[in-house]
Amino acid sequence: MSCRGDSDDDSCSKRRVAYVYSPEYIETCDSLSKVPNRASMVHSLIEAYGLLKHMSTIKPQLATIEEMAKFHTDSYLEHLHKISQDGDNDDPQSADYGLGYDCPVVEGIFDYAAAVGGATLTAAQCLLDQKCDVAINWAGGWHHAKKDEASGFCYVNDAVLGILRLREKYERVLYVDVDLHHGDGVEDAFSFTSKVMTVSLHKFSPGFFPGTGDVCDTGLGKGRWYAVNVPLEDGIKDDRYYQIFTSVMQEVRAQFNPEAIVMQLGADTMAGDPMCSFNMTPVGVGKCLQYVLGWQLPTLLLGGGGYNLANTARCWTYLTAAVLGKTLSSEIPDHEFFTEYGPDYSLEISPSCRPDRNDTKHLDQVISTIKGNLKNVV
Repeated sequence: MSCRGDSDDDSCSKRRVAYVYSPEYIETCDSLSKVPNRASMVHSLIEAYGLLKHMSTIKPQLATIEEMAKFHTDSYLEHLHKISQDGDNDDPQSADYGLGYDCPVVEGIFDYAAAVGGATLTAAQCLLDQKCDVAINWAGGWHHAKKDEASGFCYVNDAVLGILRLREKYERVLYVDVDLHHGDGVEDAFSFTSKVMTVSLHKFSPGFFPGTGDVCDTGLGKGRWYAVNVPLEDGIKDDRYYQIFTSVMQEVRAQFNPEAIVMQLGADTMAGDPMCSFNMTPVGVGKCLQYVLGWQLPTLLLGGGGYNLANTARCWTYLTAAVLGKTLSSEIPDHEFFTEYGPDYSLEISPSCRPDRNDTKHLDQVISTIKGNLKNVV
């Protein structure tokens, strides 16, 4: 089933999509120092293209401490709460909890964590209540946070909280991560269980954050073979990425047979991202998303990285339209952030002139290893 550009495609127009949104939620997410105003830019573009009328808008609830404690430790949450009240950057304990360098302490950071965690839980609950087939939280997807520490701009692991909520109803949940960085926090959270399979395609290179996610990292104990890692080099483009994605995912589906899916769609893989690594466009990621949606399982979609803010908004708006089976005009509509889309004011992202550093023979070997590993899934 594919609904690329076919606005009257049945399977897409019948798809019930829930979009987590409230003005307060967007304002809270805008305050994140690493991606200032990104949440507003994404929402404004989705709205400008007239996509809101095709989805139900769901107001997110704040996560309670108890809900966040389903994954995070009490001591971490208590510390985050304490320093959040006064934006205290000098607390000697903060370093133990990963707070500081790339997870700065700012006033209200606990409220931000509760908002993002709560939004993903709200989206997951929509799926549990069968109010929708696909639920979207573009301001979520903070996949690096550990149970007792912040990491890589992530203070709460909303993806893990969402998976745990889906596990209340679904026996087997699949997590798929196409962010540029390895989804280490989610993999770690479920590394010992066979109920959640994690699949991450990411850049894997010496010195590149977080440094984990080699093809031989496959999970532990009962969870062995239930972590799938696809390490990639710089410069990969849409066609090759899609080819790798589908050959891995076909095997994942056959062996694991998931009942629900959480997909993290970080946009730092896009050409033009300051990370300057992969050379993707929204079309390539959109094809990967359509492949997964074709399974017609309850699906939770999350954002993640994406540091060229206009390109991130382009990407997630394009993906929203893809979920809805709508084709968008290439001209960016006039709206609050219109000037950010110059000089071409176009929805498309063009690949850069950079070489693809991925060796075909090596990639074939990686895929063959993964397929062999998946044969061990019982």
